[in-house]
This record gives sequence, structure tokens and C-alpha cells, in this order.
Amino acid sequence: MAVASPPRSVKAGAPSAQRTPVRPVRRRSSVALKAIMASTGALLVGFLVVHMIGNLKIFVGAGAFDHYAHWLRTIATPIVPFEGYLWIQRAVLLLAVVAHIWSATVLTIRAKKARPVKYAHRPPVQGSYAARTMRWGGVIVLAFIVWHILDLTTRTVNPVGDRTKAYDAVVQDFAPGRWWVTLFYVVAMVMIGFHLRHGLWSALQTLGVSNAKRQRVLKAGALVVSVGLSAGFLIVPLAVTVGLVG
Repeated sequence: MAVASPPRSVKAGAPSAQRTPVRPVRRRSSVALKAIMASTGALLVGFLVVHMIGNLKIFVGAGAFDHYAHWLRTIATPIVPFEGYLWIQRAVLLLAVVAHIWSATVLTIRAKKARPVKYAHRPPVQGSYAARTMRWGGVIVLAFIVWHILDLTTRTVNPVGDRTKAYDAVVQDFAPGRWWVTLFYVVAMVMIGFHLRHGLWSALQTLGVSNAKRQRVLKAGALVVSVGLSAGFLIVPLAVTVGLVG
């Protein structure tokens, strides 16, 4: 009578046919997407800081502001053609915006798929108002970018079509009769402030800068940066609307 041989023992660490590296790969992919969001966000924040400082030159006077706008078109000439730097900058910023939105969209879809069954009773959402409105705020910011390009870059919807008259374009754009433009600008800047506050804090966490000891200081820093940038951008249209600039 044949005796059945005992089952072979499986050595520890031996590969199993049922094991798949899908989850670790997806986890690494999600980390990479978060890194893309953080890096592109940092690039966009840096641009906003420089752009805000340039906008504030309007308080120096029409000549200084128009000279600054003309200087931007001559950067790196004759190495690059006239306005060549601006087009390179626009291309880089466009890629950054697309990568930022793409990574955010993919992460959002993955988060929804990870929890396909909705709760019968959803608990109250924890976190700041900025975190809860991050997605809709991003949509408003995207719409504002499109409007801003058509308004003060191409002058398609601006009352001043002459692209050499930057000062006049800003003054006419935010004149009291165009209060709805100023209102849209204010709403967009407030949403950018919320988006920045939450985005900066999330980026610091993603890049490993944040920890339990630094949490309060970094949150305060993100708030200061977001409020400062929003106020810096808002002061120009509001000053024009109330007649301080014109």
C-alpha cells in the first residue's frame, strides 16, 4: 500500500503564485503623483510671487509700469526673439498646470475607487474649509486663468487693445463701470488663497518637511503666504475700482 508523501514545506520568503505586486506599484505611483503635484505647485507659487511683485509696480506710475511690461518682452534678447522668453514661460506654466490637474484628477479617481460603496450615514468631514473646497476652487482658478489670458495677455476682452499700454489696460479693466470684472477677480483671488493654503500644507507633508513638532509653525506659514499673495493681487484691482489708481 502506497503511503502518501507529506506535503512539501514552503520556505519562508518563497514566492507565491497568488502574490501580486499590484498594490505596492500603485502605492509608489500615488506617491509619484503627489510629488508631481507638490513640485508643479511650488513652481506655480513661485511664479505668483514674482507676478504679484511686478503688478505692484503700478503704484509707481504709468511710465514705470509700462516700462516693466516692455522689459518682460525683451528678456534674453537677442538670444531669443522678442517676447520669446514670455512664450517659453507660458509653455512651462501650461505644462505645470496640466501636470498639476492631471495628477490631482488621477489621485481623486483612485480615492473614489478605493471606497466604491458609499456609507449609509456619512460622518462629518474633518479638516479645513479649504480642504473641502479644493476641487471646486481648482475649477474656479482654471476658469480665471483662461479669462486672465484673454483679458490682460491677448487683450481679447479688454477695452484697451494696444498691447504696449499695460497701465491703461489695467485701469480700464477694473474701472467702476466694469465692477463685475473686479468682483470675479476678487472671488478668484479668494479661492486661490484657499487653494494655496491647503496646497502648501499638503505639499510640505508630501515632501516630508512637516512633522509633529513643526506642524503648527508650517500651518501658520502656509496661511501667511496664501493671505499675503491674495492680498497682493487684490490690492491692484480694488485700488483702481475705488479711484486710488487711474
